[in-house]
Amino acid sequence: MSDKSEQQRLSVFKTYKLYVGGKFPRSESGRVYEVTDSKGNWLANVPLSSRKDARDAVVAARKAFGGWSGATAYNRGQILYRIAEMLEGRREQYVREVADAEGLSKSKAVAQVDAAIDRWVWYAGWTDKIAQVVGGGNPVAGPFFNLSSPEPTGVVAIVAPQESSFLGLVNVLAPVIATGNTAIVVASEKSPLPALSLGEVLATSDLPGGVVNVLSGRTAEIATPLAAHQDVNAIDLAGAGEDLAKELEIAAADNLKRVLRPQPVDHAATPGIDRMTAFLETKTVWHPTGSLGASGSSY
Repeated sequence: MSDKSEQQRLSVFKTYKLYVGGKFPRSESGRVYEVTDSKGNWLANVPLSSRKDARDAVVAARKAFGGWSGATAYNRGQILYRIAEMLEGRREQYVREVADAEGLSKSKAVAQVDAAIDRWVWYAGWTDKIAQVVGGGNPVAGPFFNLSSPEPTGVVAIVAPQESSFLGLVNVLAPVIATGNTAIVVASEKSPLPALSLGEVLATSDLPGGVVNVLSGRTAEIATPLAAHQDVNAIDLAGAGEDLAKELEIAAADNLKRVLRPQPVDHAATPGIDRMTAFLETKTVWHPTGSLGASGSSY
């Protein structure tokens, strides 16, 4: 009897949604597009984000920036480590999604997912150390303390890598939020499912809503309004083709956004700190030491 009922059971297909402001909305346009695997087989219908969705994501990222940038570096590290913990618990799901998305064997997909989880741990360890590397006291010729410390740039738009749908995504996202920025991710147009699933992990990992926002759809359609948006402070063009990257860079110049241009990257290699420092500003403070002139006396 049970065998017969199992044979008659219908599959429950997963509904993929955007991740904006800590919630899971459908695109306000109501549009979707089909995502297929490497062999052309249908995998899912995913939201086709509009310009309005992009603007909503910027509002959410800006609202979250104050709290996230003001959190202690230690606290941010704890939350990034919690993301790794949650991903470890859903490892098999991501192996399946990455294998389907990128046409990989299971063993290669396992390697990609494990590396992505490890990368979260790696950046979690950097949150309270990056200031010691890029900040510090500066020698000056005068009776002053001169101290430099890094601060996050603000709201960062990220065009995620097109081919490395999960490990590449983590490589560009983790350093942005590790240093206190908030992010709007334009997921891989061809393989958005791992990015959309990541939103479900972020929502249950103590990460405040709005710190990361994930949009799926046509890369050019979503990235163009983000590059031109006056309340976006920086943009990472990792997943933009040469022509699109040029257009986005021109649009980004309108409010002097920081721009990280596309560059060849070995996503499996241990990253340096370049992607963290790319979206940091340096604040320098001068403070008198109390010296009272040439005699060298002080109080």
